[in-house]
Amino acid sequence: MVDITSASASSSSAVSPAVSAASTRPAYHLATELVHIDSDAVKDNYNAASVPIYQTATFKQHNADGSGGEYDYSRSGNPTRTAVEVHMAKIMAAERAFVVSTGMTALDVILRLVKSGQEIVAGDDIYGGTNRLLTYVSQFNGVRVHNVDTTDPRKVEEKLGPNTRLVLLESPTNPLIKIADIRGISQRVHELCPQALVVVDNTMMSPYLQNTLELGADIEYHSGTKYLSGHHDLMAGVIGCRTKEVGDQLYFVINASGSGLGPFDCWLLLRGVKTLGIRMEKQQSNAILIADFLEAQGLRVHFPGLKSHPQYDLHAQLASGPGAVLSFETGDVGLSERIVEGARLWGISVSFGCVNSLISMPCKMSHASIPAEIRKQRQLPEDLIRLCVGIEHPEDLINDLTNALRVAGFPVKA
Repeated sequence: MVDITSASASSSSAVSPAVSAASTRPAYHLATELVHIDSDAVKDNYNAASVPIYQTATFKQHNADGSGGEYDYSRSGNPTRTAVEVHMAKIMAAERAFVVSTGMTALDVILRLVKSGQEIVAGDDIYGGTNRLLTYVSQFNGVRVHNVDTTDPRKVEEKLGPNTRLVLLESPTNPLIKIADIRGISQRVHELCPQALVVVDNTMMSPYLQNTLELGADIEYHSGTKYLSGHHDLMAGVIGCRTKEVGDQLYFVINASGSGLGPFDCWLLLRGVKTLGIRMEKQQSNAILIADFLEAQGLRVHFPGLKSHPQYDLHAQLASGPGAVLSFETGDVGLSERIVEGARLWGISVSFGCVNSLISMPCKMSHASIPAEIRKQRQLPEDLIRLCVGIEHPEDLINDLTNALRVAGFPVKA
């Protein structure tokens, strides 16, 4: 068995061409960095304004022993993938970044760092797909998973021990929009368990609003399908890490499993990231208006941009904005169903981060894979509605929600 923790750094099985995002040019505002691709990320003889798509599986070599070329096989590395990985490492402030086939693939790659007999501490309000994969590794890989309320650092600390390998956080959580003290938890984990890695799913905030590596996390990952892409025309996962050592371990898994993102999807992701700043600003401003509207109707709204949120101040210390995902409770499952089905502008769909607005009931869709008894144990309301706010005119979105509420039988306040 190969020990990925000690794989040779000089071997082609352990190193990809995208080694680091180190750059000597001056740092600009993140909104600017998102748009500008470092010219040396890809060697292009024709100075193309758009990074070329190297749609090839293999690369010709110069020598009989297979050496002489920077790339040999696209499973191990591809110039288009290098471009997006270097760009993502830059905007995530990561030592190294990787792009893989989906967000869940990103988590799967990270979980390969956990050996049988080791333990994971994770939240109790997490994405349904994350819960499904953690359930799998606990049942078949001999890994013990502790699900705790990560809004209370003491509950995380109680589960730390000599076998702890990962502490997996979401902040905000999905779908109850709870906040974890990433900075404080990271500090305590590193003090008490030097062998443990703090991993954060930062999909909901994106690198534009929150940088978890600078808050102390060891690994940050995203579903690139969401805000990074922005158009729901792409499946991708993004991983950023704080140290070269962890980067080498992650790359070994990606190369061995062949989970790297294909060239065309790399190009789509790179194109989408350029507009992340302007999209997020618009979606976030819309979300603030919609959260205010729903709260004024007397509904219980979960959104860190509202001062009524119990961790409003903490979130403000961790991120530069509240994001564009919120959820609310109606108190009645049937009422929630009628509201969702009564919306017209809001598409009924899972996922978030797209330019068009989406509405869903997590317990029936994105989190339906979590057994009902566990949802009840974790106090996940069955009537919960999640809104993923897009870039449409906010007046149209609010008018559509107003109509959906009225049609459903909810007494709308003027």
